[in-house]
Amino acid sequence: MIQLLTNIAILLVAFLSMECVAWLAHKYIMHGFGWFLHKDHHQKETEGFFEKNDFFFLIFAIPGILCLFFGSLYYSNSLLMIGCGITLYGATYFLVHEILIHQRFNAFKKVDSAYLRAIRRAHKMHHKHLAKHDGESFGMLWVPIKYFKASLKANPK
Repeated sequence: MIQLLTNIAILLVAFLSMECVAWLAHKYIMHGFGWFLHKDHHQKETEGFFEKNDFFFLIFAIPGILCLFFGSLYYSNSLLMIGCGITLYGATYFLVHEILIHQRFNAFKKVDSAYLRAIRRAHKMHHKHLAKHDGESFGMLWVPIKYFKASLKANPK
């Protein structure tokens, strides 16, 4: 039982830590030296389904894949759970960012909640900045309280 709880704790810490990693990477890599890949997410440059920005999904999958691989290879529960947490965050990011926020697929278009409205609002505020600098709201799951409050005022259910 202790091992199970330890594994769950490691997975949750890895998952929650990824929001910090995502925020830092978004602000300092994507809006820094990686802007050449991220720019088309703010300024549509090409037609089609994929963006250059989608390469970040592959780049950020590498640590999760490595943790899963080496955790399995060396029978390391800790490394395996870290890999699972990273991978779970990646899947959550895909669901929230690509499907719920940007609606790149025709699914869940009518999903509505105060939290989802706050995420969409924060993301919209992030995208109002078309240039590399002067951005705001770089996270995905942790919504600044001002957007959550505004979403409650706009639609108090």
